[in-house]
Amino acid sequence: MGSQNLQKMSETDNNKSRRSSKYSTIDLTENRSCLDKIALRNSLAKETLSEFFGTCLLITLGCGCIASSVLSNGAAGGHLTNNIGFALAVTMAVYATGGVSGGHINPAVSFAMSLTGRLPWVRFPFYVTAQILGAITGSAAVFGVYYDALMKHTGGVLTVDGPNATAHIFATYPSPYLSTINGLADQIMSTALLLIMVFAIFDKKNIAAPKGLEPIAVGLLILLLGLSLGVNCGGAMNPARDLGPRIFTALAGWGLEVFTAGNNWWWVPVVGPMAGAAIGAYLYILCIEAHHNKEPNSIKHDLDIDQFEKHELSNMV
Repeated sequence: MGSQNLQKMSETDNNKSRRSSKYSTIDLTENRSCLDKIALRNSLAKETLSEFFGTCLLITLGCGCIASSVLSNGAAGGHLTNNIGFALAVTMAVYATGGVSGGHINPAVSFAMSLTGRLPWVRFPFYVTAQILGAITGSAAVFGVYYDALMKHTGGVLTVDGPNATAHIFATYPSPYLSTINGLADQIMSTALLLIMVFAIFDKKNIAAPKGLEPIAVGLLILLLGLSLGVNCGGAMNPARDLGPRIFTALAGWGLEVFTAGNNWWWVPVVGPMAGAAIGAYLYILCIEAHHNKEPNSIKHDLDIDQFEKHELSNMV
């Protein structure tokens, strides 16, 4: 009887321990369930969400700087501060998303990456769609935050042209003197320079930017391009940055004039950057990347040859 009681007590303790273990496992699962339920498993879904989020941040922060400047009649900033603001917006957006999707936040960059085999073509339409939707969402955020200021500044009449024009807070428009051809050349050239330097910043066989500082280098690049080539038409260099906010303004009260203004300007900051991205990417490959030494020891070998030739030349002299 005693042994039977001991055996029953032992089985009871085992059952308790199993239940305890079972319930503790359930508790741990419940603690993790919130994150587990929202965590994306598909890599393409993660990258698409990342590009949406990054472009939304870019437009919210960048166009927010322009809104501060315009709605304060220049008291809160101007050309310089707008360019600094957009450069910092790019830096922060790349820091937020670079580890997931590469932080393209620009269809022109994604196009160049696909052309050169750095991004599979199947991912390209997802990236571009996410970037445009992110830009629309960011525009809506700026519109909501500055709604009262917009109404006061415009008297409730949202216009593209005139002394109280506000459409240029969101999308880019050409200067009065600028022709369509000159504007297209501007966007092609500026985006080509953007991609040349982006490829250089991330080229590990070149000097490259130190790991973790690449977004800062990209931000400085955007600042430089904005200051040097941003007067003609605002220096979009990004189809999503221009087309997304333009779509939003058309729906939010500015009307279809946002597409017809500037002699139907809207297509120039879409087509120009895509062409410029292809040109810039292949220029960097043809002028720099294609000529990198393929073998790790070849650089040392070339240096040894140069030193030998200099030594022999000095002896001959």
